[in-house]
Amino acid sequence: MLRAAALGLAALAVSAPVGSAQTLAPPAASILVLNQDRLLTQTEFGQRIQQELDAASRALAAENRQIESQLTEEELDLTERRPLMSPEDFRVLADEFDSRVVAIRAAQDAKSRDIQTQSEAAQQRFFEETFPVLLEIVQARGAAVLLDSRTVLLSAGSVDVTDAAIVAIDEALGDGGEDPLISLPGVTPDEQ
Repeated sequence: MLRAAALGLAALAVSAPVGSAQTLAPPAASILVLNQDRLLTQTEFGQRIQQELDAASRALAAENRQIESQLTEEELDLTERRPLMSPEDFRVLADEFDSRVVAIRAAQDAKSRDIQTQSEAAQQRFFEETFPVLLEIVQARGAAVLLDSRTVLLSAGSVDVTDAAIVAIDEALGDGGEDPLISLPGVTPDEQ
């Protein structure tokens, strides 16, 4: 008896008018996948961000090495002069040196944070400027959703639009323009 009732319901569901089935079913949606990391590493714009970040970081590291060398020389000089000075005079010079070292370290740390902030801003700009290009790809393919590949467990290769996006971004934006995106304060981009 239950089996007959189940078969009857199944037959009723199959024989329901097509129009009512369409209103109950959600519209078909196409989903595309994109690897954002590859956009940053393989587009001209993204590569420029990384190159400028590397250059600013190298310039800061070179500056830090130069400062360290100068401070080491000053410390050695102060150590050599210590036997010729009164303890009070030495303490004044040592305290002044320590204060300068702390101030220099704080300034260099601030430069490092500034470079990181510039890098984050450049990446934000990258994604803001690539958004219209990505939207065109989504619309051209009739998709409803574009997901970052890191959030997808499994997908067919045909839904990955990363390669197409890289080509389209390079064509539309190139390397992102003339002005530096990341620079070390006080150092021109040519010196980096």
